[in-house]
Amino acid sequence: MSKHTLSVLVENKPGVLARIAGLFSRRGYNIDSLAVGPTEHAEISRMTIVVNVAESPLEQVTKQLNKLVEVIKIVELDGPASVARELLLVKVKADAETRGQVLETVQLFRAKVIDVAPEAVTIEVTGNAEKLEAFLRVLEPFGVRELVQSGMVAIGRGGRSITDRTLRPTPVPAPPAAS
Repeated sequence: MSKHTLSVLVENKPGVLARIAGLFSRRGYNIDSLAVGPTEHAEISRMTIVVNVAESPLEQVTKQLNKLVEVIKIVELDGPASVARELLLVKVKADAETRGQVLETVQLFRAKVIDVAPEAVTIEVTGNAEKLEAFLRVLEPFGVRELVQSGMVAIGRGGRSITDRTLRPTPVPAPPAAS
């Protein structure tokens, strides 16, 4: 089994997320990461789904996803041909004694302090999963009080777009008949 990142263009309608998640659930596959958001087209959303499955079952799921009316396009994004990032917000204990060390760690990982309290700092960091795991390992001795992590978002490298030549053409109404 291996991790696969799927970029799925879907119609921006209620219930689409539930239908797609349900398809994975019915097959017994756990979704490792799921991020959904708008695209450059208001009527389309983009789902980035990371799932850990073998090649053959992934192909079956992809075929079933393509059968859903709301699914416009599915692309598997592989490592070197795409850029993937996650967002991590983490609250770390940082009193007067340890604050300097925590701030050095923030600079080392190109993170940002977004909130400061007398006993803690909240930090924002973006990157791939490995970077975020390494950041948390370094912060662990200071005491992680709280954290929240987004799902992965990914995009293909280069000038082409997933929406190139894939959008269903909008029907143009016929001109009114002359009387």
